[in-house]
Amino acid sequence: MGYLRTAREAAPVMAANGWGRIINISGLAARLTGSTIGSIRNVAVAALTKNLADELGPQGINVTVVHPGTTRTEKTPGVIAARVAASGLAPEEVERRMAANVTIGRLVDMAEVADIVAFLASPRSVAINGDAIACGGGSKGAIHY
Repeated sequence: MGYLRTAREAAPVMAANGWGRIINISGLAARLTGSTIGSIRNVAVAALTKNLADELGPQGINVTVVHPGTTRTEKTPGVIAARVAASGLAPEEVERRMAANVTIGRLVDMAEVADIVAFLASPRSVAINGDAIACGGGSKGAIHY
């Protein structure tokens, strides 16, 4: 509900200004099985995004959703350490396995996700509205259209 409540408060101000950007951050679980709750939550954010884009687009407000995949953040070293402790594998092997399905061969860094969000927040992103932008470094095998 936080996504909807935030949009409901921000949209009138943006509409009064004649333009704006709402960028929801969800996750690539919208495109994957394995976590029913995660998939449903992320798909719901994508559905909300598209509905808001259709409603707010005529007022100059673009609404997009960004789906990061496994992303290197300040929490990543702790996640790796916990997996090392549980598995006995070397940290490098744990990280390699975390990135095994990423076509660029490594985890995406949080700054790289921020670069995408910064572009979407700019006036230059006018042609992108109601769309989901995956930024997980590419998922092997799947075709999304």
